[in-house]
Amino acid sequence: MPNPASATRIADLAHRALIDELEAYPKPGLVSPVDSGSHRDMDAETLRHSAGAIAPFFADLVRAGAAEAPLSDLRRIGLNAEAAMLAATGGVNAHRGAIFSLGLICAAAGLAGETALSAEARAEQVGALWGNEIARRPASPATHGGRASLRYGVGGASAEAAAGFPAVREVGLPALRQGRNLTPGDGQAARIQCLFALMAELDDTNLLHRGGPEGLDFAQSSALAFLDAGGVGAAGWRERALALHRAFVEARLSPGGAADLLAVTLFLDSLSD
Repeated sequence: MPNPASATRIADLAHRALIDELEAYPKPGLVSPVDSGSHRDMDAETLRHSAGAIAPFFADLVRAGAAEAPLSDLRRIGLNAEAAMLAATGGVNAHRGAIFSLGLICAAAGLAGETALSAEARAEQVGALWGNEIARRPASPATHGGRASLRYGVGGASAEAAAGFPAVREVGLPALRQGRNLTPGDGQAARIQCLFALMAELDDTNLLHRGGPEGLDFAQSSALAFLDAGGVGAAGWRERALALHRAFVEARLSPGGAADLLAVTLFLDSLSD
């Protein structure tokens, strides 16, 4: 079993990843401390309250993972975290996807203990431990993302976790490192580079829910154009990202799946340090 300080430290890193994702700006259509993006039911304080409410459950998941608890036990802790989130936000689903993805990584970290692992290895560990069981569970028609997965035949968050987060391993982490090389010392810029790279590649069920295939295509092509122009390494990148943010808000698009995977990327990166 991990000592209490270790479980708390890992939970703190998960919480920090959520806050770092929130504070990145400009993010097309997403909530930040500057504005609420395309979201009419939440703002930055909503997300801060949510992140604080679910943080203790990340420590519970670390301990459960260390005890080799079955996935059903992890799911129970996750549902308790969701209840705390909804109580803290007045019923707003601020972090359901993050509870699922970050929670599994916390459990895997508890099982790994003090073993030194790369960020990629930690992502793969989730798929190796629980991938088959996650994959057997059908998408839920009770959620926007689940309905989009069923309607458009895309995997969504469950498929990403079951496969060991391939988008994070192959896209998110390399883009985060590239962003740091392009803008040394500017963590905000590196996070935006990572987000745009994920947006360009991910079949984001949040975008499909809000804008259908046309909305997804617009988001992916816009993100790819931003990257092809040099991303955060190009002069005037903030103005271009802000223009896209306004366009997404106008179309009520929000790449929530990419935002969740940005938080996953940041969490895995911090765990590997």
